Amino acid sequence: MSDEFGFAAPAFKADDALLQFKRTLRGLQLSERGSGFELRGKRVITLEVDAQAHAPTIKAQLARRLAATPEWDHLALQSRADVRKLEAELKKRLDRWQRED
Repeated sequence: MSDEFGFAAPAFKADDALLQFKRTLRGLQLSERGSGFELRGKRVITLEVDAQAHAPTIKAQLARRLAATPEWDHLALQSRADVRKLEAELKKRLDRWQRED
C-alpha cells in the first residue's frame, strides 16, 4: 500500500503569488514604496522574486520591530503555505505594533 494520494500539489508560481500577496498587504493599509511596504512611513516588509534560485522563490525581509532602521528576519517563500505563514506572522506583528502605540 502506498502513501501517495495520486496527485501532486500545483507548481508554485512566485510571480503570481507575489502579486496576490501585494494585494493582501495593500488591504492591510500598508503603503507600497518600491519593493517594500511601509506603515506610518517605516518599512515593515520587503519582497522580491529570486530568479537565480533553483525553484521559484520569493525573498522576503520582515521587520522585527517598527523602527526607522529595523532589524530584519530573512525568509525564503517556496510555496503558498509559506506565503500564508508570512501573512499570519505579519498580521500578528501589525497588531502588536498598533497596541504599542
